[in-house]
Amino acid sequence: MTDQPIADHGLLSNCHGAALVDRRGSIEWWCPSRFDGPSVFARLLDDDAGHFRVGPVRSAEGHRRYRDGTLLLETTFSTSSGTVVLTDALAMAVGVRGHDLGAGSPHVLLRRATCTEGTVELEVEYAPRLEYGLTFPLLRRVEQGVSARGGAVALRLSTSAQLQVDGPTARGRVELSAGGSVGFAVEHASSWEPVRPPWSQTSIAARLDDTAAAWRSWEGQHQHYQGPYAHLVRHSGKILQALTYQPTGAMVAAATTSLPEVVGGDRNWDYRYAWVRDASFTLDALWVAACPDEAGTFLQYLTTAASSIHQRDQLQIMFGVGGERDLAERTLDHLRGWRGSRPVRVGNGAWKQRQIDVYGELIAAVHRLRGQIGDLDDPARRLLIALADRAAAAWTEPDQGIWEVRGEPRHYLYSKLMCWVALDRAVELADVLRAGPRLGRWRRTRDEIRAAILEHGWSHEAGAFTRSFGDTALDASNLVIPLVGFLPADDPRVLTTIDATERDLTDAAGRVYRYRADDGLEGQEGTFLLCTFWLAEALAHAGRVQRAREVFDLATSSANDLGLLSEQVDPTTGELLGNFPQAFSHIGLVNAAWAIARAERGEFPPTEQEIPW
Repeated sequence: MTDQPIADHGLLSNCHGAALVDRRGSIEWWCPSRFDGPSVFARLLDDDAGHFRVGPVRSAEGHRRYRDGTLLLETTFSTSSGTVVLTDALAMAVGVRGHDLGAGSPHVLLRRATCTEGTVELEVEYAPRLEYGLTFPLLRRVEQGVSARGGAVALRLSTSAQLQVDGPTARGRVELSAGGSVGFAVEHASSWEPVRPPWSQTSIAARLDDTAAAWRSWEGQHQHYQGPYAHLVRHSGKILQALTYQPTGAMVAAATTSLPEVVGGDRNWDYRYAWVRDASFTLDALWVAACPDEAGTFLQYLTTAASSIHQRDQLQIMFGVGGERDLAERTLDHLRGWRGSRPVRVGNGAWKQRQIDVYGELIAAVHRLRGQIGDLDDPARRLLIALADRAAAAWTEPDQGIWEVRGEPRHYLYSKLMCWVALDRAVELADVLRAGPRLGRWRRTRDEIRAAILEHGWSHEAGAFTRSFGDTALDASNLVIPLVGFLPADDPRVLTTIDATERDLTDAAGRVYRYRADDGLEGQEGTFLLCTFWLAEALAHAGRVQRAREVFDLATSSANDLGLLSEQVDPTTGELLGNFPQAFSHIGLVNAAWAIARAERGEFPPTEQEIPW
């Protein structure tokens, strides 16, 4: 329900869409065919926006876990009369294994409750609400289940449970004794497709097992990291895979929209899209927690989506999971929002913002995988040259910055830094790009940017690199300075920036804010988990390994019982805030763990051909 903690939810994925399940056994969010598509269940954002609960009638204590090596969620309910285990998953296609995880996923939600001890009476409440709760579908009982139609969407619920239809909701009760089970399959399709036959109880159980085998096969082929925090790194690798849209390789920033950064406030954004900015950090994380194939697929998606420069000769900062450019933002005024946090938004107006850091992030991503890419074709080579040229031309201009501030553009230091990265990496790729006469200009401009950052981005008053040129306010993005190689981590200016961040940009527990300056929006947001992991990573680069571990442990302690992280943490209550689960937080975890591993082995700077496992 809309007041439940964000941490109460677990993630299901078929690498096409995502669902969230709460502790009571209720599906509170499900976008079936695409992460960024309309929902079928969205009670996470409004009590009348749809849900599907299977759980004990009597109050029961629920214990949750993911089945080993998978994202099949098992919730064990212990009641006074018995125990039941509810298994939830989004189905994978039959026989899909390894690198093909998610290929041909059928957009089916699978649920199976099995009584393991005594007797348990279950309550079933099935209330689909289509298009973010806008459409209440017509439900009717059919052979072995319930059908639902509304607009362009048809749903078929297959189950042996006897449910009674009451308007747009079906309800019923099922009593299970030890060894007994009941299954549910909700299949999402177009209203214009032929009606498919129902799923049998046997086929539901078999598909759950096959889906488990698919996840384990992917893990066996992809996850070999053996360093510190291996369990956390591998789990985060699975979450990053779960947030990947298999047909294109796009990785969404999060599975949800409009979970707020401030409870009751309007800092509510749709994160179900792929950001170019995430590229270089994501590829590093995939390299560690999965394998280069995942990184290469994501890179191919980015270069394809960005293959033509956006209007006004600038690179668009984000895309839909299919590579779509128009992500027009609108508000869903019929939804109350999580804990009354309105408006609820779909689409993201930041797609039209000017953010010049993206040139560096995309070129850095190519540079990171240069050994796996091989020869670039002419379109890719021309794109990268155009991006380097644009970074060289645009670095003197103000923009909205990494945090997509919805106010007046500024000369953000991070944006200048990533323009430096764009040219630095382009120079190193000059032979691959066949840069020719551009090389000298790229080098000169790179050196100009470096000089400008050192002169105008450093504040003697703050004793640190600051948010923007001529400013004294701090920004956690400057922790990236040693991570991208602009300055060594033991440079006094880097060390004092780390110290200033810890002193002035953290909450009482030590978690890091993005910034504390005015950003034109109301309310004070929470601390940012990615930035806290950046601090741990910067500390590791600087050789302060014990402190890096302490900060890392603090950040990971915010995860819920299933190891899932959102974007932010409430500095007062410690509660998770923001869209969930958040890819950037899990990316930060992986990269910080890997930095700690390298620091403990004395491997800074990393070697050219370093392999993390």
